[in-house]
Amino acid sequence: GPAAANTLWDGLHNDIKDLTNIVYLMSDNNLDLITKTFGETKTYTNIVNNLREYRNHLTLEDIILSFCFKTCGHRASSLCAKIMRNEEYSTSSFSSVSYNWALDKDNKPVVWFYGDKIHRRNGFTWINPVHEVLKCDDDEKMLSTDKVIINHYPDSKKSRSSYLPLLELATKENPLNDRNMHYLGREYMYYKRWNDAIDTLEKHLRLKSATWLDERCASMRFIARCYKNLNRIDEAIMWADKAIKEAPYLRDGYMEKALITYDNKDFINTEILCKKALKINIKTGTYINEVFTRDLYIYDILSITCFYNKKYRLALIYINKALKLDPDNKRLIANKKIIQSINKK
Repeated sequence: GPAAANTLWDGLHNDIKDLTNIVYLMSDNNLDLITKTFGETKTYTNIVNNLREYRNHLTLEDIILSFCFKTCGHRASSLCAKIMRNEEYSTSSFSSVSYNWALDKDNKPVVWFYGDKIHRRNGFTWINPVHEVLKCDDDEKMLSTDKVIINHYPDSKKSRSSYLPLLELATKENPLNDRNMHYLGREYMYYKRWNDAIDTLEKHLRLKSATWLDERCASMRFIARCYKNLNRIDEAIMWADKAIKEAPYLRDGYMEKALITYDNKDFINTEILCKKALKINIKTGTYINEVFTRDLYIYDILSITCFYNKKYRLALIYINKALKLDPDNKRLIANKKIIQSINKK
């Protein structure tokens, strides 16, 4: 049958190189650059404290202009400066801008949300060792804009070795921070520390402040994924069902369960779950959504499940939709030939 799917401040005026380092420090917690700036003998705590003190001296113009200079060049920096001088911005505390977190091969956004990237000169502090957020010292006045768009191009070769200890430090400093507790559980999952991930994610769900349904759904999905990897399928399905119930308006819960039933060769329920996910066309504009719910993967899975459910015409329809998104994919091309050969019989 068809082959299975694989599951920018003052440095701006002086030294552009230093500026570049600091931008990455702020946005990516790059330990190599942190140690390069603050000294290699620093402990994590000293590094984080120095970074916090340094970045909290930044101004609005310094941050956004330097960020734009590094990522987009002089023209973008000039555009951002013009936007920030706009009266609408001068009366606001801070602004959220369009942040494309994941893009396809044609540079079109797959996962996007509004990110708090611009703030006024005074009255704000960056908090947390990792996943930094802005803390406003007085009344907040948020302004959202689509005039500034940031595209995220992650460096897949960059080490994430600093990330886990920074998250552990963050939750130690503030164990009631639901957001960081969720991220810590997710990071344990990435490290295949399944039981640590389950315990931490359940701790996130028990926090009184953990009320955002999308994030709660994600924690439940990750618990399901951990149980799946522990080969405890019944518990995996139970938590996937909880995720669906928690946020039925998201594709993610349905697709998480579909991955479990697919690996369990339950192609009938996999087809049903994928079709339910496809009926949900609302894009929430949050960072919590999975890429595999919005790319070709869903059509890929449907083509295979329909094939094994002997719905060959539907299988051909879905494989064509997948190929439309990735026409040079050799596995998809080979799968189409198999489906076509059956359709001719």
